[in-house]
Parts: sequence; C-alpha cells; structure tokens
Amino acid sequence: MRLGISVFATDRSWPVDDLARAAEERGLASLMVPEHTHMPVDHTPHPAGGELPEEYLRTLDPFLALGAAAAATSDLELITGVALVAQRDPIVTAKEVATLDHLSGGRLTFGVGYGWNVPEVEHHGVAFAERRAVTRDRLALMRSVWTEEIASSEGRHAPLAPSRAWPKPVQRPHPKVLLGAALGPRTLDDLVAVCDGWLPLGARATAEGLPRLREAWKDAGREGEPQVHVSGARADADYLRRLAGAGVDRASVWIPSRGRAEALPSLDALAAVAEELA
Repeated sequence: MRLGISVFATDRSWPVDDLARAAEERGLASLMVPEHTHMPVDHTPHPAGGELPEEYLRTLDPFLALGAAAAATSDLELITGVALVAQRDPIVTAKEVATLDHLSGGRLTFGVGYGWNVPEVEHHGVAFAERRAVTRDRLALMRSVWTEEIASSEGRHAPLAPSRAWPKPVQRPHPKVLLGAALGPRTLDDLVAVCDGWLPLGARATAEGLPRLREAWKDAGREGEPQVHVSGARADADYLRRLAGAGVDRASVWIPSRGRAEALPSLDALAAVAEELA
C-alpha cells in the first residue's frame, strides 16, 4: 500500500515545502493538495454539512504549492486533489501540468473534479449545470496538448486550432488523470472516456464503485486496470489492509491544516502506520 497525506496547504499551515520534506523523510509516498480559487460569501453549503472550515478560504494554488514540494523532495508523488478543471483555462492548465511534471522528474498525478460550490464555478463564467461537459472537453484538449506535436480540439467548451506546445510531460503519454467524484453514470462515462483512474472518498464508496468501474473500463476497451487512489482514508492498518485486499494500492489520509507543531503528531502517527504496512 502506497500511503500518503492530504492537506489543505494555506498561508497559515505548515509550509508545504517543509511538510513535503518531512513526509518523504518518514517514508510516506505522496502529498495531495486541494483547490479553491476563492470562496464566495454566499457559497453552497459544504457537502459534509456544518460550518465551512477556514482553510477553504485560504487555499494555496495547487500547482505552486506542489512546485515548492517538488523542489524540497526527490521521490514524493505530487497530487492535485482535486484541481477544478471547469474553473481553469485548459491551455494554461495543460502548460502547468506539463511544466510541473517536467520540473519534478515525472512525479505529478493530476487529480481533477467537477466542483460542488455553485457560485465559485459560475464566477468563472461556467454554468454549474454544464461543469461536467466543460471538464470533459477541457481534459480532451489537455490530452491533445500533452501527446501531440500539433495539438487541436473541437470540443464545444474547449476548442483549439492546430497548435504547438512544449514541454511535454516526462510521463508518457502524460501524468495519470484521476477523477474525484461520486461514481454516478455520468461520472463513470467521463472517467472511462478521458481519465486514467478514480479518486474515491473513503472505503464504502470504493467498495461500492470498484466493480462498476472495472466493468465499464473493460466495456470501453481500455487496457489494463484503472488506477484507484482512496482519498480520506483512515490511519488504521487493518482498514488499509482491507482496501489493499480489494485491489487498491494507493491511499491518502488527511492531516490537520495547522502549523508544524500541531500537525507533526498526525504525520508521525501516519508514518508509524505506513511502517506497519511495509
């Protein structure tokens, strides 16, 4: 089991370069950071309920944060968890993904999502009801930019006339694209069409969705197996062994978005679990 951490990297949390270094020194495999461009005062209620945690208001740009982490480490996998593609210019994002993969020596995994916050999405000029179609078209454009000498796209939400763009990612054909969303029919269609795997939230969603994902993957003629990285896992060795028994080999556990002194005990506890699993 490749075990890593998820954290809201903010202007008040443990500096992400030092955190990444500490995680790698403790034998943890990955660092995952989420994205929110801004937080409208009249925002959609948080999906988990309750008051919105302050870190949602203070989130660092994921690519800059992971760039700092890349510079401080040598082997740590760097994961956007998740980048909100419907809120991003796809040509610029394709460049950011390729650049970070290039500078990190091929350590980026591109976790993406649709977004749950209606006004946040719509402030970027995208109708909330269209965010899935926008995400799918923009991912198709990015794959063309990463893999083709002359890239182009005819998607309604992401057209691109024949164009050249370098650098290409170090990873071939490109970094893994993992979709973080509940596995309904539309998500499943997008996942097998333009992604390389799934970022489920927790063990129950994983257990319920994996058989359907594998069947859809096979039916779509995709080769191999989809990568599955469980986000929001528990720091419990038996729980993680059950995930591994279901065919999951990657998981991330949230640590507090706090300063080093407050977050270090959680990191050390997780490192002990990773050692137990080794």
